[in-house]
Amino acid sequence: MPPEAGSDADADTDLRDGELELTGRITTASNATFLGSIGGVTVVYKPIAGEHPLWDFPDGDLAGREVAAYLVSEVFGWNVVPRTWLRDGPMGRGMVQLWQESDPEQDAVDLVGSGAVPEAGWRPVLDGTDEQGDQVTLIHEDSAALRRMAVFDIVVNNADRKGDHILAMPGGHRHGVDHGLTFHADHKLRTVLWGWIGEALTAEELAGIDRVVSQLAGGLGETLAGLLSDPEIAALAARCDRLRAEGRFPAPHGQMPAVPWPLF
Repeated sequence: MPPEAGSDADADTDLRDGELELTGRITTASNATFLGSIGGVTVVYKPIAGEHPLWDFPDGDLAGREVAAYLVSEVFGWNVVPRTWLRDGPMGRGMVQLWQESDPEQDAVDLVGSGAVPEAGWRPVLDGTDEQGDQVTLIHEDSAALRRMAVFDIVVNNADRKGDHILAMPGGHRHGVDHGLTFHADHKLRTVLWGWIGEALTAEELAGIDRVVSQLAGGLGETLAGLLSDPEIAALAARCDRLRAEGRFPAPHGQMPAVPWPLF
């Protein structure tokens, strides 16, 4: 029986195959990034042809990594990454993601004067000096939503979790976006979410890791095989096993910077 008009199946078909019309360009992005519309649904479109070559990531596969990040997010069950998929568009095949309208009155990550760090509800990450020579501190929310995002970033080896890559949604949810620099086989974790170093993971966070480990041996692993290399999938599994065994948030290590630049 064909799906009824307006059903989820129809909506999926439209998003996969409906006409993608470009409505604007996001000029602050490092790769070609456009706003678009599919049947009235607002989306972000990043064509593979618009990706800039990077010395440490293979050319032409950032879009696939964004989709892989969404798939892992779905298995975690925390809705960290908005729905993301690959499809053709006006500039060729690329990544498409549902647009999220964040709350401009909220900031999940902030830079404040070092003497103005809130006593509760926030975690300091690092201290520094601003352009005027004043002492400042990078802080982020101490929230369950950001903890889950930090766990997700460790697992996917996110090399670019900037403050502006965290969308503060009106109801308190936090979405993570821009996941092209993920899943490298080598340690690449660069993030602004270092506020829980050494703290034990919660039962919910451990259960999320367990779900990823379980699905890597099944459907998730099979799907990721079309998006990532075998060494990258093996490294993903190893990160899950190591984080599960240690049971706590890791500290920065290795020669790479621990935070991205710029921070936002």
